[in-house]
Amino acid sequence: MPEPTSPGERALRVLADTAGELRPRRPEDATDPDIPVAATVVLVRDGADGPEVLLIERPDRGSFAGAWVFPGGKLDAADRESDEESEQLVAIRAGVRETFEETGLVLDEGQLTTLSCWDPPPGLALRIRTWFFLAPAVEGDLVLSVDEAVAAEWVRPADVVARHGRGERTLYPPTWVTLHALAVHADAAAMLAAARVAGIERFETVARRGGEGPVLLWQDDAAYDPETAAETSGSRHRLEIGALPWIYTRAD
Repeated sequence: MPEPTSPGERALRVLADTAGELRPRRPEDATDPDIPVAATVVLVRDGADGPEVLLIERPDRGSFAGAWVFPGGKLDAADRESDEESEQLVAIRAGVRETFEETGLVLDEGQLTTLSCWDPPPGLALRIRTWFFLAPAVEGDLVLSVDEAVAAEWVRPADVVARHGRGERTLYPPTWVTLHALAVHADAAAMLAAARVAGIERFETVARRGGEGPVLLWQDDAAYDPETAAETSGSRHRLEIGALPWIYTRAD
């Protein structure tokens, strides 16, 4: 991996340096009550050249410094209205609140469709379990919070993935994989319909050190749990992040 220059790249360098030393996953990791939980909202609309998503650029400080992300942030105690509510429901409420605080856009909770839930590799110094939601764009002017975003852009998913591959944008793996998946759709309606049909995908991540740097693996990869599956079985679900452009592989 080249010498990192942005805060986001330096964060990925930390992952690269520790990938071979992180502890194995345990069943309880995906629901660990002691790690922070966050929500992020993928707003989609149809642009002149195809479907677009809203990305904001984080300042060079704080969480995800210097990265381009979807609006979102950590759950607050006030987001929970009762002890019986599920984490997912509380995350929806937090996603709506965070989107308003960061962009000035007012969303309807009922318009959010749950895409995925991401749990980072266990053993990292900072872990945040994050729920991703998809929602149609709403009317209104973007009013960015100066503490949370220094820029915003409506962009086609494939375009921003390509910019990342050229080193022009800093993305974190959950954002990159989400953009990669959305890039196949012809319009915003198709994105929303596919999300409703697919249901929630859970990414319970492990990190390994590969020949070109760190590799992130998910549950249906043959090498995810070396004790129960053989690397040679052929199943793959992984992201190689040691060099640009990143390489995503998903195959049975």
